[in-house]
Amino acid sequence: RDDPRWQYGIPPEGNANFAWMQHMLYHLADNGRIGLVLANGSLSSQQGTEGDIRRNIVNADLVEGIIAMPSQLFYNVQIPCCLWFLTKKKTQPGKTLFIDARNMGYMKDRGNDIARIAETFEQFRAGTLETEKGFSAIATIEDIEKQDFILTPGRYVGIAEVEDDGEPFQEKMERLTSELSDLFAQSHELEEEIRKQLASIGFTVK
Repeated sequence: RDDPRWQYGIPPEGNANFAWMQHMLYHLADNGRIGLVLANGSLSSQQGTEGDIRRNIVNADLVEGIIAMPSQLFYNVQIPCCLWFLTKKKTQPGKTLFIDARNMGYMKDRGNDIARIAETFEQFRAGTLETEKGFSAIATIEDIEKQDFILTPGRYVGIAEVEDDGEPFQEKMERLTSELSDLFAQSHELEEEIRKQLASIGFTVK
C-alpha cells in the first residue's frame, strides 16, 4: 500500500487497470508518451478507488487523448476496448482529445480509418484540428470535471448530424407508414402460414 508508484491513488485489488497505468507513468520519462489499450470500463468505473485515481490523473494534466475503438477489434477478445494516450509534456496543455471510432472499419481492412484517426491526433497536437461532431472533440479539464471525470468519448463528441434528404416531413411520414402497413400485412400472412405448417404436423400455437 505504500508503493511509491501509487502517486495518484492506491489501485483496487480486484482490477489492475490503474495499477498498470501508474506503473507506466512512474517509469515514464519527462518528455515521454504512453499508449495503453484498456477495457472501456477504465473510462467510467467508480469501483473502489478507480474514480479517484482517474480524477487525479486528469487533474495532473496527463491525459492527452482517449479513443473509443470498434468492437471485435481482436479476434480472441469480444469486449470493447479503448486507447489511452498519456504524456507528461502535452503540446496542448489543459486539453484532451476525444475520438469516437466505435462505428469505423470492418473486419477485413481498417487501414484508411487508422490513417484518419492518426491524422486527427496529429492535427490536435499541432493545434490545427477542426473537430467533427460525432467523431472528435477537444475538452478542457473543466469540461471533464463537469462530466464527473468520466472519459467516455461519446459524452464529448455528441451525435453526428444527419444530412437532410430533401423529402418533406409529411410526405416521408405518409410513405413510411404505408410501407409499415404493408410489412404488417406480410407479417400476418407469414404468421398464418406458420400456424398451418405447425398444425399439419400436429402442433398448435396458442
